[in-house]
Amino acid sequence: MGAAAPAWANLPFVNDHPEPSTLRVFVALAPPDDAKDELARALRPAYETFPGLRWNRIEDWHITLAFLGEVPSTAVPPLRAALAAPAASRPALDLRLRGGGHFDERLLWSGIDGDLAGLHALAAEVREVVGSCGVTFRDRPLHPHLTLARSRRDDATSVPLAAAGLTGFEGRTWPTERLHLVGSNIGRGPGPIRYRDIEAWRFGSAVPSGGAGAPTAR
Repeated sequence: MGAAAPAWANLPFVNDHPEPSTLRVFVALAPPDDAKDELARALRPAYETFPGLRWNRIEDWHITLAFLGEVPSTAVPPLRAALAAPAASRPALDLRLRGGGHFDERLLWSGIDGDLAGLHALAAEVREVVGSCGVTFRDRPLHPHLTLARSRRDDATSVPLAAAGLTGFEGRTWPTERLHLVGSNIGRGPGPIRYRDIEAWRFGSAVPSGGAGAPTAR
């Protein structure tokens, strides 16, 4: 058999840029489809009122735990091996989407509620694992949120108004299913930003201490 395909081989932007030497990478959680549908319904008035905002695709909604930025493609295989452990050793977190807000009147987000202590602990472990793989990144404080849209530089009102429309939103509680290592095509030519899982690991898949049998498959 030939050599295994590189980690980035199935990413959607590879056909346009074969064998990239670097990837834009982050580690994240993703709400389930029904939780995203709840939020999308709450956003319908904003979609109609503020069509000039650059709305993120619903399928790309995620909660970033660690943004690694541009990393060498050779760094991806060690990350794939190391990040399996934090997911396998931890139970799912109970989270929900709640309310809305903005950063600098330019970026619209939905807030995250639920087991925030567990979320911060998971993010800290993920960042420690990434650092142990020799990947250098800016370790910013975690402010859990789900990015929804961005405004143009000359529009300072649409995002705050859209955020105000989410004040009363409170989604259902849902368990996190998987930890995701994600690659994007940012900086790789014209067109929209696209995201694709490099790999994802199911939470709590490790065998309990003293248990028998093989770990649950991812």
